[in-house]
Amino acid sequence: MYNTDMPSRNALPSSAQLIRSTIIAAIVALLLLATVVMPAEYALDPTGAGRLLGLTEMGEIKEQLAEEAAADEAAQMVTVQPSSEESAPESAAPASETAAAPEPDAAPKAEEPAPAPVAEPEWQDEVRVVLTPGEGTEFKLTMEEGAVARFSWVSEGGPINYDTHGDGSGQSISYEKGRGVSEDEGELEAAFTGNHGWFFRNRNDDDITLVLRTDGDYGELKKAM
Repeated sequence: MYNTDMPSRNALPSSAQLIRSTIIAAIVALLLLATVVMPAEYALDPTGAGRLLGLTEMGEIKEQLAEEAAADEAAQMVTVQPSSEESAPESAAPASETAAAPEPDAAPKAEEPAPAPVAEPEWQDEVRVVLTPGEGTEFKLTMEEGAVARFSWVSEGGPINYDTHGDGSGQSISYEKGRGVSEDEGELEAAFTGNHGWFFRNRNDDDITLVLRTDGDYGELKKAM
C-alpha cells in the first residue's frame, strides 16, 4: 500500500502569499460589486462603468418593476368601503312653475357664425403597439440638452402605468410617473444630451393598445425594449 507523500514545508504557500492572495481576491470582488452587481441589480453606479456597459438602465428597470409590484400588492390589500349615503332623488319642479312664454313681438336672434374647425396637430412620428397583461415596452427620443418635443399618448382598452425618464452623458433622471392613466400629452424638455422617453407597463387583465405620437426637436424615436 502506497501513501501519498506529504508536501514539504517549502512547497506550501507562506503566510505573506496567502494574505496577498486574499487581498487581491477582495479587491477583484469589490471591483465587480461596484462595476457590475450594483448597477445591474440596484441601479447604483459609483464608477460610471455600469452606464457605459448598459447595466445601470437594467438596474433602473428592475427597481421600477419592484416598486410597481409592491404598489400593486399594497393596493390589493386596501378594502374600499362603499358610502352609506345615497344621493337624494331630484325633486320634481312645482306644477306652478312653467317656462315663460316668449314675447310675441321679440325680434329673432341673429344666427351666430359656426366656429371654425380646429386643425388636428401634425405629428412627426406615431407608433402603435399591443401590450398583453403584465407586458412592458419603452420608447426613447434622442435629444440634445434643452431640446423640446411635443408628445401625446393614449392607452386603448384600459389604463396603463408609465415612467417618463432620461439617461445619457453619465446621467439619469425621472421626469414623471403615473399609475392607471389612460392618456397624457404635453412637452418633454431634455435636461441633458441623451435618450429621453417613456416606459409603459400593462397591469390590466386584458390586452391594451398603446398609441404614441411625437413631434419637435429630436433626432429619432426608437423602441428601447
